[in-house]
Amino acid sequence: MNSQTFITRHDIVMEPDDRRVVIKLFVPGEDAQMVQNRASSLIERILQLDEAETARLLDEVLTRFAGRHHDLLSVFQHHYELVQHRVPPEIELSPTARTLIGAYFSHEYSVEAAALCNPSMVPHPDQAGLEDGELRVGISLRQIGEGHISSIGFCSAILGPGDRIRMEDRTGPLMIGQRVGAVHMRFQLSAAMIDEEIDNEASAYVISALPERFTDEEFEDVIGHVPAELLARPTTQETLDRIRHIVGEDYAVTFPCTVPLHQRVMWPATRAETNGMEDARFVQVLDPDGRLAYQATYTAYDGRHISGRVIFSRDMRHFEVTQLHGPAARNKGMALFPRYVGGRKLALCRSDGETLGLSVRDEQHRWQQAVPLLVPHRGWDLIQVGNCGSPVETEAGWLVLTHGVGPMRRYAIGAMLLDLENPERVIADLPEGLLDPDDIEREGYVPNVLYSCGGLVHDGRFWLPYGASDVRVGFASIALDTLLSRMVPTGY
Repeated sequence: MNSQTFITRHDIVMEPDDRRVVIKLFVPGEDAQMVQNRASSLIERILQLDEAETARLLDEVLTRFAGRHHDLLSVFQHHYELVQHRVPPEIELSPTARTLIGAYFSHEYSVEAAALCNPSMVPHPDQAGLEDGELRVGISLRQIGEGHISSIGFCSAILGPGDRIRMEDRTGPLMIGQRVGAVHMRFQLSAAMIDEEIDNEASAYVISALPERFTDEEFEDVIGHVPAELLARPTTQETLDRIRHIVGEDYAVTFPCTVPLHQRVMWPATRAETNGMEDARFVQVLDPDGRLAYQATYTAYDGRHISGRVIFSRDMRHFEVTQLHGPAARNKGMALFPRYVGGRKLALCRSDGETLGLSVRDEQHRWQQAVPLLVPHRGWDLIQVGNCGSPVETEAGWLVLTHGVGPMRRYAIGAMLLDLENPERVIADLPEGLLDPDDIEREGYVPNVLYSCGGLVHDGRFWLPYGASDVRVGFASIALDTLLSRMVPTGY
């Protein structure tokens, strides 16, 4: 595999920055899985402080940490509210004391202390202040911190003219998105219930009583009005609990408009994500009604199980997260097409764990069994193949960046071309591959791995951000005509 001669590796390399921190709730003893946490004892000790000492300690904390976070006081106050039930009800606390308690129940978490990898690239929502030939791009990042917990971060860069690239500012305090009320869709709940094999009179009642789009409050209202005859059935309460869990896995987060993209962090927000949100593949999509939006698929991981999720956003500020359903959504690595093709919503996937396939979303919004596109067949990809992000539309066809895994679990990046009107048909392949780890890139947290979650074309050039050995992010580009000219027609 000789891929080093016709693609440009750019000098810019992003390394993990352990100064990028967020504030998380800290409850003493819980991390050690003690039978009883130490929260009440800590609060008792704090309450022994007089008001002067309380004020002095709070001032000291604010001096040390205020510049590292957005609205530190509000975070402390929120964390106090989460533990205030442990304060004896007869005690009236001053605002200073409540805030200090919140500070004691807080800690910093370095979101990329362990690794930074697996980026995807989309046009940035803000294209102001650019010169001719420039494009501002938003780049999603898999951030890995203590405990190997992954979250989604962002940065931005300016591409062009030509093969120029420059990164924009990435400094400043980070903010975790605020969880807000989600608007759920009945058809997605129906799809989830098919996957979970929930089908009885109670589930049928809930589905029939819900509107097409419903809020958490409307859902609970329907649950609260299940007929008594159904509530008396032995399986009804378990059914309602399972449906409530499904609805609770879909959520929305938002950020203030004053917080720039590179300071936004999407942090695990449900039980299915407790151990991370992995490998978000962002793509700018064109709705059937002609409106642009952003979507991303990613893998939710709870420490034992994986499940697929999709993010939807109009502005990269408000994000709606829902589950993916159907046979093709049961493994990692789904990547959405940027538009409907022949009236069909399509995605690349690897539902069998080793073959790159094409899936169609049916009328029930379930992703159907994939049609194989690429099977392991070359020395550098005999273990498995998959995508490196969403297909990119070109006049010659859908350009798909792939990855293959070979001996010593070495990952490399390849490419192939799908028919524009019939993406089930592979029309060309890049036999020698596109990019594989060099002597520097092979070293890292997970050695010998190059991996991307998506690139784009700008000004006749294909741009590819990529993770190197799960510890750093690099950038490569190639003239699109050059890449396409090296494609070889294929019969599979």
